[in-house]
Amino acid sequence: MSRRSHACESLRRHLSRREMLRIGSLAPVSLALTDLMRPTASAAPAASRPKSRAKSVILLFMWGGPSHLDTWDPKPNAPVEVRGEFQSIPTTVPGLRISEHFPLLAQRAHQYTVIRSMAHTDPAHLSPVHHLMTGRVAAKPNSDADGPSRSDAPCMGAMVQKLMASDDPMPRSVTLPWAVSHPAAPGGTAPGQNAGWMGPGMDPFLITGNPNLPTFAVNGLTPQPDMSTDRMASRAALAQQLDAAKSTQRDYVNLRSKAFDLLTSPKVAAAFDLNREPASMRDKYGRHPHGQSCLLARRMIEAGTRLVTVNWPDDGQAFWDTHGNNFPSLKDRLMPPADRGFAALLDDLTARGMLDETLVVWIGEFGRTPRAENGGRQHWPRCYSAVMAGGGIRGGAVYGASDAMGGEPVEHPVSPADITATIYEALGIAPDMPVLDRLGRELALTEGRPLVNLFG
Repeated sequence: MSRRSHACESLRRHLSRREMLRIGSLAPVSLALTDLMRPTASAAPAASRPKSRAKSVILLFMWGGPSHLDTWDPKPNAPVEVRGEFQSIPTTVPGLRISEHFPLLAQRAHQYTVIRSMAHTDPAHLSPVHHLMTGRVAAKPNSDADGPSRSDAPCMGAMVQKLMASDDPMPRSVTLPWAVSHPAAPGGTAPGQNAGWMGPGMDPFLITGNPNLPTFAVNGLTPQPDMSTDRMASRAALAQQLDAAKSTQRDYVNLRSKAFDLLTSPKVAAAFDLNREPASMRDKYGRHPHGQSCLLARRMIEAGTRLVTVNWPDDGQAFWDTHGNNFPSLKDRLMPPADRGFAALLDDLTARGMLDETLVVWIGEFGRTPRAENGGRQHWPRCYSAVMAGGGIRGGAVYGASDAMGGEPVEHPVSPADITATIYEALGIAPDMPVLDRLGRELALTEGRPLVNLFG
């Protein structure tokens, strides 16, 4: 029997199939496809890379499409059917007004920049997610019928895993509290949230569940009751027997090694344990799935994760997709926890001296129609808003502008891919870095251009 065969047989004897699958599913490391999308030779030499402004990014994704007119871009002088039922209020920035239902964020406007000129042409829910999360238009745009595929472009989290790899046991990229899906969409789960054709091993680490529940725990990170630390260590030692194997077998060893690190690291266990937070801090973020997800994101960033995507939770009530009952839904269900969670995150990062090195992005997949009809607003990708804070972004500013009805950008239109490029720029990753796709074609890392004027 060859050394390689002996090593594989030894591992099979000591680990059951169930253990192998359970542990192997934990680690965000590629198996066989790690080199399918890779920087080309001499791509982005050090002299041409952007200055790293942020160590980490927290992306607050408001799944469903928030109404920009009722949040960040109110139109108090427009006709009532456009301006809607809400009043605008002043902020800490002279001349900047936002919705009355963002009172906490109004008091922190000096810390962020509002982008009022987001725009694209895709009115579907699913395909625009691919545009934002990967920096590339989906293979099938304008579609709610196409879910994720291993032919998709890799998401930002996958590229962070690849380009910012580390021996730290903390996953480089995390998504929580679920992968966004829409029950009314034939495609179900939105594309662009995984590593696509880089392979499942580069997918962001996915945490599912409601972190507001007292029983919340990160699934899979608690060893079985009969699996002591010593026993886990002995399992890890067995994997070292595969070191002499070639190519994909070495990737297999790395995959298992990362999984063992996750299971046995006190640092990882502590980062995911919200019970370590004082009740007062948890209250400040809001006892709501979104608020507690924001708090968990801060804990992970503090522990070493580089990109955390906080998706609006599966609330069973159509998320921010307010085709009907727009104003009561925003006032009572959506905006209060969004206001509290984002404001608490800004305060918490500031108090810990982390805001300057953490980029926070608030955005949805599109906006809502300027004219409210039958109590609701419909999909409107042609103009909407986003917000950026920290990570070198100038505070107290507005970038771009919409017309008097909030229907079209009139200054500095910004695409979803431009947001992706700006995130890369903040992390010190060149957005135009040439990379090779699975067919060997050379592509830029993203189709967008970074908004360099936003940085102070």
